[in-house]
Amino acid sequence: MQPILVAPRQYRVLEVVVETRGVNAGELASRLGVRQEDLMRDLVELEARGLITTSKSLVKYYVLSETGKQYLQMGLPEEIVYSHLLNFTGRSIDELINYIASTRGIPRDEVLIGLQYLVRGGCILIEKKVVKAVNEDKCSEVLAEASVIKKALSNLAEGGEVNEGVLAVLKKRRLIEQREKALITITPSRLLIDLWSRGLVKEKVVITVVKPEYALDLDKYVVKEFDLTIEPPTPPLSKKHPFMQFIDELREVMVSMGFEEVKGPHVEAELWNFDALFQAQDHPAREIHDTFFVKTDLKAMPPQDVMERARRVHEAGWGYKWSPERAMRLVLRSQTTAVSARSIYERGPGEYRVFTIDRNFRPENLDAKHSMEFYQLDGIIVGKDVNFKHLLYFFKELAAALGIREVWFKPGYFPFTEPSVEGYVKHPKLGWIEVFPGGMFRPEVMEILGAAGYNAAAWGIGVDRLAMVVLGLDDIRLLFTRDIDILKSTRYPGLPYFTHRTSGRGVVVVSTPR
Repeated sequence: MQPILVAPRQYRVLEVVVETRGVNAGELASRLGVRQEDLMRDLVELEARGLITTSKSLVKYYVLSETGKQYLQMGLPEEIVYSHLLNFTGRSIDELINYIASTRGIPRDEVLIGLQYLVRGGCILIEKKVVKAVNEDKCSEVLAEASVIKKALSNLAEGGEVNEGVLAVLKKRRLIEQREKALITITPSRLLIDLWSRGLVKEKVVITVVKPEYALDLDKYVVKEFDLTIEPPTPPLSKKHPFMQFIDELREVMVSMGFEEVKGPHVEAELWNFDALFQAQDHPAREIHDTFFVKTDLKAMPPQDVMERARRVHEAGWGYKWSPERAMRLVLRSQTTAVSARSIYERGPGEYRVFTIDRNFRPENLDAKHSMEFYQLDGIIVGKDVNFKHLLYFFKELAAALGIREVWFKPGYFPFTEPSVEGYVKHPKLGWIEVFPGGMFRPEVMEILGAAGYNAAAWGIGVDRLAMVVLGLDDIRLLFTRDIDILKSTRYPGLPYFTHRTSGRGVVVVSTPR
């Protein structure tokens, strides 16, 4: 048998692979003193020659979030608050917060988080916004837990591991972020093992350009062979992303049902995102763990009439002092319902139907069903005679237009609608998933927006989850993948044929062949 001739670096690759009987690409690159990406071409060529086999797998790992890095450097909020606590026993909690925020340069929200952990752990007792007592034993327990968290953050920062219990705490406090990387494993083929044992793998410099001086040392070089009979690969034709195809057709369905598309800004005032929807300013959804706040001194300048109505309705309904400064703060839009609120304010009383399909942002942990950036189909049907039945009928007709036969409804709760409903559809792999949340805007919402006396059926449909049903995907992350193989294999079936008809109440709906 003729010897197999390989380039010097490929020879070193085979040497390591035979020695280890299997090695991942990262370790191989480290042993050879090169970057992993520099080995990819060599691995492809060696596999094509039948000398090695490669396999790919996704490995999940965790890195520190920006908050985690900050905590590792400056300490956890509960540690910082505790270090100043004894000087403020018997004094106002606001004094403590303002002192720490001003002297340590820590945002007030972080100080409040530290206080919450100390109170929850029984370290301090607060009555009527005054620090009444400090329990040193309980404080020691809270600080011990904080020490464990800091040690875990340090381990992760250095590439170490953390046990599952502590990892769950880090996830809950959003101190870490999950990432994925492709792990390539290289193993020797039977052919390579046989040839190597017989000394039939030889190292030579492969050249593609022949020069006269090479003739002086023919044993050192080998000319790379080219097979001109092999057809070059045909590049695939470009096509629209299947998720974008779905969104475009979903938009056409809504227009065919008599709705007008509207748009709104991604950076939004809290007024439109929360206050106009009669969501109290101390509602948990408005905290830093559920909303992205924009770090800026800029403030929104909403219309004064809606600001005044929001103040009046909030103070009468919730019984607290409404803050206009809070309403003017900027956030990344957490719901496209803000666009619906703007639409009602701009159009006022009347009968109309509008929708928007756009992105929203929430600090979620990325997993198979959740993402920090997601699409919603938000819409409203406004009129004096609009009622809850219209909303349910709309959901059923939209599901039919999408080719979804099974829809299951149950009562729901949302801060700004009453009554409310949650609609579920059957995913072929994940079972029942919620995609149709909606309800009737509360009278307080319509009053704030200047349309008192009118009704609005409203919804915020999860477009990403609907797309998972239509495309047959079981992981929301695949909607945004850049993996060419996955995109090639994902087939968009298209939405069923639909025709237009008008109901007896004048609402344009869509019917599909049953």
